[in-house]
Amino acid sequence: MALVVQKYGGSSVSDIEAMRRVARRVVATRQAGNTVVVVVSAMGDTTDELLDMADALTDAAPAREMDILLSAGERISMALLAMAVSQLGVPARAYTGAQAGVLTDSRYGRASIVGVIPERVARTIQMGAVAIVAGFQGINEVEDVTTLGRGGSDTTAVALAAALNADVCEIYTDVDGLFTADPRIVPTARRVEILSSEETLEMAAHGAKILHLRAVEYARRFGVPLHVRSSFSDKTGTWIYDGRRSGPFVPPYIPAADDDDVASTPLAPSLGTGGAGAAAGASTPAAAPTTSTRPASSAPATSTPATGTTPASGSTTPATGTSAPASAAPTTPDSHADPAVRPQVDAVTGRVVAPQGTAAPTGPSVHHSHMSAISHRARSRPRPTSKEEHVEAPVITGIAHDRSQDKITLVGVPDVPGAAARIFAIVAGQDTNIDMIVQDVSAEGTGLTNISFTCPDGDSAAAMEALEKARGELGFRSLHFNPAIGILSLVGAGMRSHPGVSAKLFGALSDAGVNIHMISTSEIRISVVVDDAVLDEAVRAVHTAFGLDAASAEAVVYGGTGR
Repeated sequence: MALVVQKYGGSSVSDIEAMRRVARRVVATRQAGNTVVVVVSAMGDTTDELLDMADALTDAAPAREMDILLSAGERISMALLAMAVSQLGVPARAYTGAQAGVLTDSRYGRASIVGVIPERVARTIQMGAVAIVAGFQGINEVEDVTTLGRGGSDTTAVALAAALNADVCEIYTDVDGLFTADPRIVPTARRVEILSSEETLEMAAHGAKILHLRAVEYARRFGVPLHVRSSFSDKTGTWIYDGRRSGPFVPPYIPAADDDDVASTPLAPSLGTGGAGAAAGASTPAAAPTTSTRPASSAPATSTPATGTTPASGSTTPATGTSAPASAAPTTPDSHADPAVRPQVDAVTGRVVAPQGTAAPTGPSVHHSHMSAISHRARSRPRPTSKEEHVEAPVITGIAHDRSQDKITLVGVPDVPGAAARIFAIVAGQDTNIDMIVQDVSAEGTGLTNISFTCPDGDSAAAMEALEKARGELGFRSLHFNPAIGILSLVGAGMRSHPGVSAKLFGALSDAGVNIHMISTSEIRISVVVDDAVLDEAVRAVHTAFGLDAASAEAVVYGGTGR
């Protein structure tokens, strides 16, 4: 079947009961015949607690020691989850980022992955066990522990999926996928079934908390399909993939690259009652230790969502389904199978259930049932005709918002060549990222202009200090700082070919009494800076104006964090 990399966020492993719930899901995926690698974040608020302890001891903690400290949270999670999975009868081995072969540069606290050599992980899954890896961390060239900063666990999962040539990387959080807006602000936000990586990148870059920008970019580069789901429910979630799909939620079967090397060692049979075991057509990791066995331009074989049966309770939990060879067509329903004994998809929950008195569903039967349900939905859904005007994707995919930015304005900057270059060279020297930049037209007769930009709130103090020190060199009159801002971003690939999107956006904000400070655009995004106090109202107003509201509230944040 499939090689699946699953990542569980902090809210999914927040306590012992949550660990048990995740373990049951991992075991169900394994018993459905899949090969499983798991990446975990630290439990709940563990990282924050470690930061608080460090702050209580010192005002200037060495960066190297901080990385050693902060990596402890993920090591706790991986060990506990390995114990929980083993308790359910499936062998599991826990590995730190270094043991898993995650190689990084030496930027403590914000390291970048430079390579992945997953030798030990590959050996573990080849022997039929579940490999559980601590996210957010790696090892540098001098064998020091490093942490990856924001989005580190997501990035670890995607990097391992690319290096192992996995069929899918499942990102488990405490919401049922990606929604048209933050469910905590817009309860009637709708779940997005399918997103392109381009749209997801824009959403992640502008405040969507479910996926981080660097993880999405990594997945796009190496063609890793992402599936965002909740660890608290069995709902379908959101697929992020750029290939055409044969039906809702399901990526097509894409041939692996011709030069993909797979291990010849067969996998041990799956434990439990899930069927034939991982050796039956499972995708296997690369035999040679490389960063990725697949060129960036090729797409991996993908998997279809299915569900397996949790042995502990008999309830069903999601797992991925079978991978097909390059020449295979998507599975079609068997019209001759007896419907009385065939597993069925519950129309309300989307779970696969066995008729009363019959055996629990196996991996192949679950896949069969899901494909039947998907085919039925596809046939029953109205199809646009050539006479219809709007047959493209929705104009707007969703709305992201961000409260983590500050606004800095330089007033009275000499409007001469090289002025902006010098300003942003100084800002870059403080390792500060820039989001939005606006330069005013020079005031008539003065030769002076104003330059405003936004940057992460954790970087703004250093940027302000560096610019103030260079005031004499830069020649600006004054420096202004505004931390009370929020950024609203409208994202959708459909706006390329639909005029009037900006007019509708600005009209909705005007009707809501929201003033705009800055505007930034891309081909598929419009971002505006507004006062923080009115950001929530602005999101709700724009969400309604673009017809994104669902008939009733369907979005739930189970863990309360949105991660």
